Amino acid sequence: MKKLKAIWELMRLEHGVMLFLAILIGSLISQKTLYGNLNLPMLNIFLTFFTALFLEASTFALNDYYDLEIDRINKRTDRPLVRGDISPKTALNIFYLLFPLGLICSYFVNMTCFVIALITALISVLYDVKMKKIKLIGNFYIAYIMAIPFVFGGATVLGNTTVTLGTINPAIYVIALIAFLAGAGREIMKDVMDFEGDKIQGVKSFPRYIGIRASNGVASLFYLFAIVLSFLPYFSVDFGVYYRSISYFILVFITDTMLLSTSLQLVFKKQPNMKFHRKYTLAAIFIGLLAFLVGALIGG
Repeated sequence: MKKLKAIWELMRLEHGVMLFLAILIGSLISQKTLYGNLNLPMLNIFLTFFTALFLEASTFALNDYYDLEIDRINKRTDRPLVRGDISPKTALNIFYLLFPLGLICSYFVNMTCFVIALITALISVLYDVKMKKIKLIGNFYIAYIMAIPFVFGGATVLGNTTVTLGTINPAIYVIALIAFLAGAGREIMKDVMDFEGDKIQGVKSFPRYIGIRASNGVASLFYLFAIVLSFLPYFSVDFGVYYRSISYFILVFITDTMLLSTSLQLVFKKQPNMKFHRKYTLAAIFIGLLAFLVGALIGG
């Protein structure tokens, strides 16, 4: 049981579930827009689930492999490699196994999904191996990883003839932008948590350039922009099923309240509990995903 728990923590499988929810939301919106129904191609949905799960799990395993020393400095006992529950070699083997499997799954969805998955996967490896020490880039890479599943999901119901993103509902891109902003905020918070270890390792991050308090302020701004954008689907008829959807509004209001409370803590509290608020905002984002999922399924 301890070993299984460690493998789960290494691969962050809860993130894979959230990524798949984002893909499912994009698929539902795209299916409704293009075909006027919610009859998703189930084989494609099955394949996109494993695409998200395998690529997410493999790149997190690679991430922890390359981050082992800095995680030890930062006393990241939440990481199984730091605790010694899993060997670095095992983490590397998980990457070698799951990474190609994820790409293979995407290939059998359609060519658009394969291209998106391939580009994203290669950027992920580049991030783990090279870009991580430039966290100003890495922050926005992680935010991109949180946003692209919506677009990937929108492409899932497309045919397999050409690589095109032009037929995807523009609402999906707005939703992806909301995810991008919230993701960027969380990553800047992580920079603050890792400040001491990053300083020793020479990692360039927001706190090293502008200080911890200013970085917290920037993170809160990203959350506030995400909050503002989240109301657009409810008030704009261009967003179809989300327009005046009470179910969407209630759930997204809960998410926004959670993000707003974190933003206020970051701005007004000298030393906010960053570890708590990282988990708190992850829960908020999960509820936000449910808001878009429920809105796509039942509308008003």
